[in-house]
Amino acid sequence: MAIDIGNTAVKWGVFEGRTLLESGYGVPTELLQHARRVLLCASGEVPPVLAEVPHLNAAMPLPIRLDYKTPATLGPDRIAVACGAWSLHPGADTLVVDCGTCITLEFVSADGTYRGGAIMPGLGMNLQALHTFTAKLPLLDVATVQKAPVLGRSTEECILAGTLGAAQMAIAAYVAALKGIAPGLNVLVTGGDAERIVPPGANRREHEPHLTLIGLNEVMEYEKREMKNAK
Repeated sequence: MAIDIGNTAVKWGVFEGRTLLESGYGVPTELLQHARRVLLCASGEVPPVLAEVPHLNAAMPLPIRLDYKTPATLGPDRIAVACGAWSLHPGADTLVVDCGTCITLEFVSADGTYRGGAIMPGLGMNLQALHTFTAKLPLLDVATVQKAPVLGRSTEECILAGTLGAAQMAIAAYVAALKGIAPGLNVLVTGGDAERIVPPGANRREHEPHLTLIGLNEVMEYEKREMKNAK
């Protein structure tokens, strides 16, 4: 079982090998009793019932190598999606665009090395900041955001152009820059705002909503293989 504790939700998945059998939201208390292995990725607050479950961290044996100056500060969610990218595209250069509370970009090179990435505010965070730190700008509901104009012709449209539109342009520029050094780059998109920020199918980008869970499972599969090889 893989469990992803984010800033807004708890997601879980039950795997057999690399096959995702079942997934859902909330704390899977009953299912925990039957899982042979459990690994947790905690970006948000961990419920007491899950406090003793093993937590993913950079010091664990991983299926990828971390080429990162400060591995102890590398978020488990970022490690998990990088491992998920390697699981889905082994031997290929892959960029993960994770559109959650923050938008994170993670690059895994074809030799299985995590090379780093970027962090920027997510869509909801940007919308909240514009409302909080100004006197008159309204707070737009992220759930109603569908698309952004290039040039806004109302206050609401200008906010969308400067938040959603700017995020889309930043991601496009990042992808273009990476393709300069990795021409065959795969782009995997995940996270709660993925369909708003990077619509599935845009420029052949693959949408995988369960990427964090897949990555956690890949870490457990790697541990299982290592234990078997050690015998």
